[in-house]
Amino acid sequence: MTSTFGYLKGALAVTVLGLIASFWIGYASEGHLDDGLSFLVVGIALAVLEISLSFDNAIVNANVLTGMAPIWRKRFLTWGILIAVFGMRLILPLAIVAVAAGIGPLTALHMAIFAPDHYADVLRGAHLQIAAFGGSFLMMVALHYFIDEQKEVDWFARLECRLRACAALQGLEVAFVLIVILGFASMLPSDRVDGYMMGSIAGLACYTVVRQIGKALDGPKGAQRMAAMGGLGAFLYLEVLDASFSFDGVVGAFAMTHDLFLIAIGLGIGAMYVRSMTVMLVEKGALSQFRYLEHGAFYSILVLSVILFVETQIDVSEMATGGVGVLLIAAALWSSVRHNRREEDRHRRRGRERACEAGAADQSNGS
Repeated sequence: MTSTFGYLKGALAVTVLGLIASFWIGYASEGHLDDGLSFLVVGIALAVLEISLSFDNAIVNANVLTGMAPIWRKRFLTWGILIAVFGMRLILPLAIVAVAAGIGPLTALHMAIFAPDHYADVLRGAHLQIAAFGGSFLMMVALHYFIDEQKEVDWFARLECRLRACAALQGLEVAFVLIVILGFASMLPSDRVDGYMMGSIAGLACYTVVRQIGKALDGPKGAQRMAAMGGLGAFLYLEVLDASFSFDGVVGAFAMTHDLFLIAIGLGIGAMYVRSMTVMLVEKGALSQFRYLEHGAFYSILVLSVILFVETQIDVSEMATGGVGVLLIAAALWSSVRHNRREEDRHRRRGRERACEAGAADQSNGS
């Protein structure tokens, strides 16, 4: 069986190369050792920020990957990491700036390299739409998990049983998210409502489209071609999910540095660890071993979606956002360990009772 180091060795190698590159970028910019060390520290901080914000993403990814063929798991680690680092953390911010500023992508790249302060201002100016998109998409992801009549395990039984019972009401998740969208829209100034609504509805539509594509590509069991296409649908879903998680981290990273390439390196290191942890969770069967771990991840996603909507009104610290997710997952892990211990104690008691009954029966037969 692969060791923990075996799963993380690729991420560790990327970490070494990424931190060397971070130091070199800082040193080459001014030619001073202090600048290189400063960029190195920021690169480490960005990686930690990405891991703290996206650990719940790894658990949700593991849930999806469990049903995927091994070849798609490998593609998720190869193609997926390229998309995550270069697409979500490098190209996507450039595309956002290009659209927000009404300029071409090459002009946006030139701005990122030679006018990073202006580039950061434009990206922060698009934060309303980004937060609205991520909030609506991630809220749909969380609600879809809890409002499911086939869900069997409950962490908070009273709440989750009621949510599961609501699954008979078709479209309840969409109606709830729309109410949330309209509620926050009513608190915005009139000149910001249009951008907010565009981002929110785009997130809702994107979730619906990706889900429907996944269903359309999910063929009957045993059909190799359709199974492969089903893997493609799940792959697309995971990449859009990763984009929703990465939005907040990308925008928050500009609070630490305006260097686009340093941001891509730091967040890319964190994304590599998230990918590695995802595969480790799948292959070690951690989700079945720790029964509430998945619940903690989806509660964390639900809280993150609410925070993203709140960010349309006020600024929320990224460290606070990541901290809430870590606490929820830690609580779910602790509850899972307690449940496993109770089950082990129950099995031991039953074993002792059966042994006593067997001993009493032997004595009775002997007498």
